[in-house]
Amino acid sequence: MNIIFIRHGDPDYAKDSLTEKGFREAALLTSRIDRIEVTKFYSSPLGRAKETARIAMRNTGKEAEILPFMREFHAPIVNPHTGKMHVPWDFMPDYWTEKEELYDADLWRYSDVMKSGNAAEESIRVTREFDELLQTYGYFRKGKYYEAKPGSDATIVIFCHLGAQFLILAHLMSISPVILWQSCFVAPSSVTVVSSEERIEGKAAFRCRKIGDTSHLYAGGEPDSDSGLFSRNTIQV
Repeated sequence: MNIIFIRHGDPDYAKDSLTEKGFREAALLTSRIDRIEVTKFYSSPLGRAKETARIAMRNTGKEAEILPFMREFHAPIVNPHTGKMHVPWDFMPDYWTEKEELYDADLWRYSDVMKSGNAAEESIRVTREFDELLQTYGYFRKGKYYEAKPGSDATIVIFCHLGAQFLILAHLMSISPVILWQSCFVAPSSVTVVSSEERIEGKAAFRCRKIGDTSHLYAGGEPDSDSGLFSRNTIQV
């Protein structure tokens, strides 16, 4: 099975849509989508993801099914630096790197900072609903891997968001999402591909083949957006 996550194009958060750059990015995704034999398309219910899907899919004659649980991961916690409610990432390095529990695939949910909000409950709900989606394709979670029905195979595309994407990737790889939230970045309209490996028949694990790929932007002469990145040294490569 192949799962392709596409982050929405450069966002206009105030309008929950795309900037002019975001619309250009979504258009450049079209040729990439046209080359993939996709079983089914899905999208977050938020406008910026739906707009990206609509434009990128314009030649397919298909519509994306809405997955409410793939909206941006909404589980506000009390930010330890500001004391205000905030998304459960973007911590300062001298805070999160000193919290060993945040590195643990299970214990991160029950750390003091996550318990200041509903991150545990929401992460469990979202990953459970994602696993229910995989069950429709013949993959059933068993501990930290999946049992696969014979002949199970599909390629699905999910238009979504950085935070939600990293939560699901961490779930598939059985690691803490805090590591991805804090240490990785995927640019708007980037493509991440995860594929199942069944080295033993009926037992599947998922492996990330590419993460945050923006080759469609490079080919179209469009620079990456750094929306959501705090680097002072952003470069285009």
